[in-house]
Amino acid sequence: MFYDCRTRDHGLPHDPLKQCVVPRPIGWVSTVDGEGRVNLAPFSFFNLVSENPPLVIYCPVGAHAEGGEKDSLRNVREVGEFVVNVATWDLRDAVNASSAPAGSTVDEFELAGLTKEPSSLVRPPRVKESPLHLECRVAQVIRMPGAFGGVANCMVLGEVLGVHIRDDLLQDGLLKIDRLQPIARLGYQEYAVVRDTFTMPRPTRVAVAAE
Repeated sequence: MFYDCRTRDHGLPHDPLKQCVVPRPIGWVSTVDGEGRVNLAPFSFFNLVSENPPLVIYCPVGAHAEGGEKDSLRNVREVGEFVVNVATWDLRDAVNASSAPAGSTVDEFELAGLTKEPSSLVRPPRVKESPLHLECRVAQVIRMPGAFGGVANCMVLGEVLGVHIRDDLLQDGLLKIDRLQPIARLGYQEYAVVRDTFTMPRPTRVAVAAE
C-alpha cells in the first residue's frame, strides 16, 4: 500500500506511521516551573542526538489539557533545565500513569506513586525509583513546522550535564542493558522491552584499490 501523509488517506482504522519508526526510546522528563511546581511526563519523540557535546531532544507536541503549551515545554522555557529518567519495565505502570492529561497543579510524582530525589546539577528532581538519570540544561527550544491543538510543534534540545547510573547495572565497566530493561514505544498502544541483545563488531577500514 501507499498513502500520502499530507492527506492521511490510508484507509486504515489508525494511522500506521508511528508503528513504522520503532522502537522509539521513551524520555521520561521531569521539569519544574519558576514557582517550584514539578511536572513529570513521558515522551516517545525523544533521543540522544550528539555525543560531544552530549545532546538529547524531546518534543512536547500538542496542547495541554487545559490549553496552551504543555507543562514540560513551559517549564523549561522558565527554568531552562530538565531531567530524563529512564523508563524501565519495572516502572511501566508508573510511566503510563504519569502520561495522564492532568491539570497543571497536579503533581505527577504523587499521581504515579513515585519519590522525588534531588538532582546534583539542576533544579528539577529525579525519579528515585528509576535506575538511570540524565541531568540536562536547555540549549535551545526549536519551533518546528506545524501545530497541534492550536499550539506550535516544538523541540527541546538539551545538553547532558550529568549522568546517574545505579551501581548494580554495571559489570566489568559496562552498562548491562539486560539489567536496565528499558521500555520503548511502538505505535498504537504497544510497547517493547529490551532484554535480548547481540554483539556485531563494526567493519574495519576498507582499503581503496589503486586504479
